[in-house]
Amino acid sequence: MSKDQQDSSRRRFVLGSAGGVALTMGSGLGLSGCGGGNEEAEQRFGYGVASGDPLADRVIIWTRVNQPGEDPTQVQWEVATDAELNHVVRSGTAVTGSVHDFTVKVDVTGLEPGKVYFYRFRHGSEVSTTGLTRTLPVGSASQVKLGVFSCAAFPLGQFHVYADASDRSDIDVALLLGDYIYETGLNDAEQIAATLIGRKMDPKGELHLLSEYRARYAQYHTDSSLRAFHAHIPVIAVWDDHEICNDTWRDGAGGHDPATEGSFADRRAAAAQAFHEWLPTRTSTMPDPLTIYRSFDFGNLLSLHMLDTRVIGRDAPLGRDAYLAGGAADPARQLMGSTQAEWLAARMQASTATWQVIGQQVLFGRMKIPLSLFDDFTEDSLNEYLQAEDTPEASRTERQRALVTQPFIPHDLNTWDGFEAAREQVLSTALTQDKNLVVLSGDSHNAWANNLRDASGQVVGVEFGTPSVTSTGLEIAHARIGRQFLADSFVRMMPDLQYAETTSRGYLLLTVTPDAVRGEWVFVSSVLQNSFSKSASPAWLTLPGTGNRTLVRAAS
Repeated sequence: MSKDQQDSSRRRFVLGSAGGVALTMGSGLGLSGCGGGNEEAEQRFGYGVASGDPLADRVIIWTRVNQPGEDPTQVQWEVATDAELNHVVRSGTAVTGSVHDFTVKVDVTGLEPGKVYFYRFRHGSEVSTTGLTRTLPVGSASQVKLGVFSCAAFPLGQFHVYADASDRSDIDVALLLGDYIYETGLNDAEQIAATLIGRKMDPKGELHLLSEYRARYAQYHTDSSLRAFHAHIPVIAVWDDHEICNDTWRDGAGGHDPATEGSFADRRAAAAQAFHEWLPTRTSTMPDPLTIYRSFDFGNLLSLHMLDTRVIGRDAPLGRDAYLAGGAADPARQLMGSTQAEWLAARMQASTATWQVIGQQVLFGRMKIPLSLFDDFTEDSLNEYLQAEDTPEASRTERQRALVTQPFIPHDLNTWDGFEAAREQVLSTALTQDKNLVVLSGDSHNAWANNLRDASGQVVGVEFGTPSVTSTGLEIAHARIGRQFLADSFVRMMPDLQYAETTSRGYLLLTVTPDAVRGEWVFVSSVLQNSFSKSASPAWLTLPGTGNRTLVRAAS
């Protein structure tokens, strides 16, 4: 597809047909409402509770106080080892106010490693929902299970993905790889379609001001499935672009016009403030709100390094012609920025864990397509190219020879494919340090599994890409192409790609043991209906050690 087509696809929502008005959706917490109302704002703790950034001895707990009656106001909190909170181990008082949008974050310290805790908040006689959280293990951990989530567009459907995850009891930590909210506005037709499924946006327009970003996070928290998700699973969150502005990079964004929308720096600062207010991040260790990269150690089993590939280091995007002229290979071209890249290398070097897991926003592996398809991605052009590939060289026509020898170009220039030198630096670090590398990626709205090779072709690690919570995928971008044929064609065109699912919404479930990392995807049947079923994908494994570190299909 053309660059303009890509930008249009990423910029605008694509709403499916909505067959009727959405009904109230229940949750594990007994809270109702799919969103669009303001009854949650009438309840003292109506936006729920959350926890995040767990360490071995501490965790952040979060809530928001509605209509507190005074500014600032005090909130009591307590943490216990039992669900009834009869055995309280930590408690205290927190102060919040309008300067923090009346959100509360407490860094609860002095906890025991690898343990489940329960927590709640109190304002006067009113008590919040009870939340469940976990601390990280130390020493020899036998297993860690991570849920990986990305791209939750509120007006595009119900958050069944969050509902399914919250119904499980085996996810230790949820990784949020970005696009937790969307700043994008809706036109009148899109607002009508969203209203039909109970997902009317308020405010309807695109976000620019702190008050608008805060209102968008508040509306997301009117969703009972999201609240249940946060109440049951601690999260570790980083942003992608839509928490700020579409196609954000270091000095601007594709979705921001300074001439009509004002200062990008002011908009970015407002977005970052709201992100930290409404998510349980440990801001005490983030003196610069824009610096969100950080590491978490799960005993000696895995070290998790959460990156920012959008805001602080990303150079301006490349277009088609600049890429073909060699722009992506420029050794000075940055995606993370030199400071973050050096930090990552040092953290990986210092870690003695079996697995080095990187959580970040955009696809990491080599995912290139023929230039002819980039310019005109249709079923006919796809068939023509694949037929040329399948034809023996001696029998190919001149046209077919031209097709198989043409240049290849990234399917999406915003991924690591558009920053080749930066990717080689990460791969070289893992290879030189002899690390078992697993990269987790969001942003694409689809499920992927890639082998990772350096420029010389040497295997270094693997990548698992998570699908979206609701945002539409390639089944909409290439709606005229058969869905299974489309997914199979990506695997055929891309030598390192082992698995693709380009139709369904869902999440990645990653099981980490000393012997293997297992990735499988959980898909929901629909996000437009109130009820849903789920299905599981084939599982893929990678094993540690030199000579392994590639994807292997798990036995069914």
